[in-house]
Amino acid sequence: MELRDIEIFLTLSEELHFGRTAERLHVSAARVSQAIKKQERSIGAELFERTSRQVRLTPVGEQLRDDLLPVFRGLKASVDRARLKAQGKTDVLRINLLVSNAQELRPFWDAFRSVNPTCGIRLRYNGFVDPFGPLRRGEADLLLAWLPVEEPDLTVGPVLFEEPRVAAVASDHRLAVRSSVSLEVFADHGVIGGESQQPDYWEDAFMPFYTPSGRTIDRHLCSPSDLDSLFMIISSGEAIHSFASQVTRYHARPDITYLPLHDAPKMRWGLVWRSDNDNPMVRSFVRIAGELGTMSL
Repeated sequence: MELRDIEIFLTLSEELHFGRTAERLHVSAARVSQAIKKQERSIGAELFERTSRQVRLTPVGEQLRDDLLPVFRGLKASVDRARLKAQGKTDVLRINLLVSNAQELRPFWDAFRSVNPTCGIRLRYNGFVDPFGPLRRGEADLLLAWLPVEEPDLTVGPVLFEEPRVAAVASDHRLAVRSSVSLEVFADHGVIGGESQQPDYWEDAFMPFYTPSGRTIDRHLCSPSDLDSLFMIISSGEAIHSFASQVTRYHARPDITYLPLHDAPKMRWGLVWRSDNDNPMVRSFVRIAGELGTMSL
């Protein structure tokens, strides 16, 4: 069994969802399915029970998960240490991002590297379906997320940057000709929603449940697992949605028009980490970020 296939199996055993597993590993759902079928043929038994509504481990799958997990973690740690050694590094700070504008945040990365020359930084995109899962599983040391975050086991640190919000509409939508719009338009047209592991307060901070006048903003029952799925729904005219303005720079599309939201508060993006994580590199990055202060984009 190849290391990548082991990773696919273990990730699916956590997520119990082919789409979310594919998102976490940046592969297609078909690749996940192929890897699992290959493993099942090799073992001679099903590892997962699959129905149209549920995916769950079989007894054989549970045993394989329990046996493989500590071995896989040890192998991965060994490979990571070897890679660091080859680069002249002694350790790495793992930062997951719920943003697309990592390049604009170079002052933070560069400042940390200058103070910690033997420590590398590993940046990874963090999916929004299970936003705090990687932190809680120990797969990341820091998360850059929109605020507020009010989780009892997580600590919130400095705000790295803040930015305006925009409404995303299909380019042939009747709103697309406007120069800006109000949050009130979402009550007229509905937004994208569905099953999610996001806390309600956190989802509301990104896409409010009510307009400033108190009107309900309906959620269309669809469950996009990534940004491309979101954009496809918007470009088809099925719904409109709100984003931070960085999408205008990093996700410009001919089929979507971005309109400034003139009555929406700015989005604030801050650092989050596990409260029980006493990693000195985390403390160093948090201190440096606090000294640099909040960027306004």
